[in-house]
Formats: sequence, structure tokens, C-alpha cells
Amino acid sequence: MSRLIDELKKLPGVGTKSAQRFAFHLLRSSDEDAAALADAVRELKASLRLCSICNNVTDVDPCAYCSSPVRNQRLICVVEEPTSIASVERTRNYMGVYHVLHGTLSPLHGVGPDQLRSANLLSRVERGEVDEVILATSPTLEGEATASWLATALRSSALRDHAVKITRIATGVPAGSDIEYADEVTMSRAMEGRREL
Repeated sequence: MSRLIDELKKLPGVGTKSAQRFAFHLLRSSDEDAAALADAVRELKASLRLCSICNNVTDVDPCAYCSSPVRNQRLICVVEEPTSIASVERTRNYMGVYHVLHGTLSPLHGVGPDQLRSANLLSRVERGEVDEVILATSPTLEGEATASWLATALRSSALRDHAVKITRIATGVPAGSDIEYADEVTMSRAMEGRREL
């Protein structure tokens, strides 16, 4: 039981109490349900991998985005995690491809540039295969630091005769919210990112 609890605590957002609840639930569940969960985990690990081009989680390599003939392969949106792709796709306006870093820079947690999956993106820029890179990391301290570091790395990787446009997603007051509840940083970003109508 303690081994299972220790393994469950490794999941993001699962503390000791939650791990204990999960473990006791599994103990009370039927043999079939426990076996189905174990099989699902094994199948996930056996059938899914990272795309060799963009690092997205996929069951085919390259993934559906990288192999799509209708997507602009020279426009790359960089996101922190594979789950962020769904947020961009929901807009139905973006027809480029993606690059997944699988994290952000976080010196406190021992995550430096070498731990991020950026090498294949930098290689594509070095080969002149990219016109624009959109940095869509979160507007957190770690996300901003990652975007800043990546912009510098991309500029140094770009070919002299082929400049790469590097853009950052806009941040500010969310649609449908009230300005009076916006904090100083959000309001400051909204003012900096204003556009002409």
C-alpha cells in the first residue's frame, strides 16, 4: 500500500492525502477495474510517443499537425505543454504547426535550458525552414523567462540571410471581464499591447 501511495504522489497535484484516497479506492474496486486501469497505463506508455519534429504526444510520427498538407509548416507556435495546443486550436484561426517545450525555465526546480525540448526547433531555424515563431508561453514569471531566453536563442540560430520573425502572444484583460478587477500587471500588459482600431 505504501509503495502505491508513493507512486501516486508522483502525479502532478496529488499529495499524500489524495494518494491515500486513490490507493484505498483501488483496493476496494473490483479486480477487473484495477486490471483495466493497469492495462490503460501500459497501453498508453506502449502506444504513445513524442513527435520527432514538434515533441507533441502522438501515436504516429510525425504527428497529425506536422504531417498536415494544409498547415503552414513555416509558422510555429511554441507552447509549454501538449495540453496548450487544444487552447490554440479552439480559436480556429491558427493554421500553423506547433513546438512543445515540455516545461518552462525554473531555476528553483532545477529546470534550465538543457531540460527544455528546444533543440529540434533551433535546428529548424538554423536550416532556414521557419518564417515566424510565436512564443505562446504563459504570462507567469517562468513563462516570461522562457520566452525571453528562447527569443535570444532563436535570433542567434537564425540564418543571416533569412531573418526569423519572433512574436509573443498578447496578454492583458480577458474578454468578458471587468477592468476594475484587473491587477496592475494585467492592466499594464493590456495598455502596452493596445492596438489601433
